[in-house]
Amino acid sequence: MMEAFRSELSSRPLVSSWNDLLEYLMADMALLLNERVRVLHLNTRNLLIRDEVMSEGTIDQAAFYVREIVRRALELGSASIVVAHNHPSGSPEPSRADIDLTRRLKHGCDAVGVRLFDHVIVAAEGHASFRARGLL
Repeated sequence: MMEAFRSELSSRPLVSSWNDLLEYLMADMALLLNERVRVLHLNTRNLLIRDEVMSEGTIDQAAFYVREIVRRALELGSASIVVAHNHPSGSPEPSRADIDLTRRLKHGCDAVGVRLFDHVIVAAEGHASFRARGLL
């Protein structure tokens, strides 16, 4: 039983390459016609615990609930999370609402000891990392 668990754990992807992660997110979400919010849950070794779609929305918005994201991170024992969503408009530029929600999420994560590693917006024209832009 323990051997099967170790085997499953060792086969999970290691999030070691930021470019690989961005390619994965771009391939899955950049050309969608509706917004999608997903959360990648990582353990302390940056192994992917779970990749979950948290919300499917409309052409210009998707539900983004700080409480639900933090609750799920605690349920899964996530050490850190990466939140990603797409902009069907084609532009990856963060909106004021994106920035405000990310700040609220960071505060919620900080309060319970889960690291918000990044929030990434993907779109046909590219991607935007909140961490790289100094927004986290």
